[in-house]
Amino acid sequence: MADPKISIRHLYKIFGATPKRALEHVKAGMGKSELLETHHHVLGLRDINVDMQPGEITVIMGLSGSGKSTLIRHLNRLIDPTDGEVIVNGENIMDYSEAKLRRLRRENMSMVFQKFALLPHRTVLENAATPLIVEGARPRDYEAEATKWLDRVGLEGQGGQYPHQLSGGMQQRVGIARALTSNSDIMLMDEAFSALDPLIRTDMQDLLIELQRELAKTIVFITHDLDEALKLADHLVILKDGEVIQQGEPQHILMHPNDPYIVDFISDINRARVLRARTVMEKTSADPGGLAGTVAPDATLESVIAKSQGDTTLSYRVARDGEQVGVLSMREVVKALVPTDAAEGGLRRAS
Repeated sequence: MADPKISIRHLYKIFGATPKRALEHVKAGMGKSELLETHHHVLGLRDINVDMQPGEITVIMGLSGSGKSTLIRHLNRLIDPTDGEVIVNGENIMDYSEAKLRRLRRENMSMVFQKFALLPHRTVLENAATPLIVEGARPRDYEAEATKWLDRVGLEGQGGQYPHQLSGGMQQRVGIARALTSNSDIMLMDEAFSALDPLIRTDMQDLLIELQRELAKTIVFITHDLDEALKLADHLVILKDGEVIQQGEPQHILMHPNDPYIVDFISDINRARVLRARTVMEKTSADPGGLAGTVAPDATLESVIAKSQGDTTLSYRVARDGEQVGVLSMREVVKALVPTDAAEGGLRRAS
């Protein structure tokens, strides 16, 4: 595996008058509510350790107040930690000078905001070109680049418009085009789609997935929506009260939740729609014979059930690029649709 693009190491954030003193109590085991009650400080983040791999989408999710937006703002040092390290491309950005930090924000990281953050007095093209304009580029130098990315996100011919003339979904496309125009290899997206209507939100998720297949950027995406997280994430990090409760490959978390909090999170999802054949299959290259057909590793269980017409006696070959990687039994598919032993254990611990 490649070295992480971003590594967060033992990160703490405490808000208050004397955070370093409060940190001693937190490291000794004091919880969020006790810290607030006895020392009047707010525990934002506690001992966060996350690796974000190059070319992957890391989704950080949790309910309001879980610390997810606080965490993403540490990655470009809009917020400085009380303790810990943020390592980008092998360098601890806590050691950066102001000049080097500005270069990081301009050249290595771009950010897409929930509220679009477009400049109302500038055209769509000028908004998309903002990173290049800030660098002092001339119009003839930035217009072609900005137009390229506006076209790529589906805004052909809209460069002369102003933000107020666009719908919310179109405005967010401008925000994405602006982030792409910077040519940064890291994109930070803080609740980027949460202000959009459901259908537009789905379109934007699909656009992001399509762009990511093409560009393979390192994306850090913040959301409170589990369906969105499962759709986008290569690596999922779930926060509660400023702490990482569980992280890993989303399919693994679905099958093996390790905490009652996560069991509650996933209890209402349509497991058939989000679980994949590769998650449930037996990994084998052997052909047991009598297989009913072939399915792709990323086929949803919903599509496999439809293919089988509900016949639980069938099994399928799972193949990638024509090569068998496993065998999927419909009996195992049915088992996967009910809570796992880990989930049941979590519920028992919670009761």
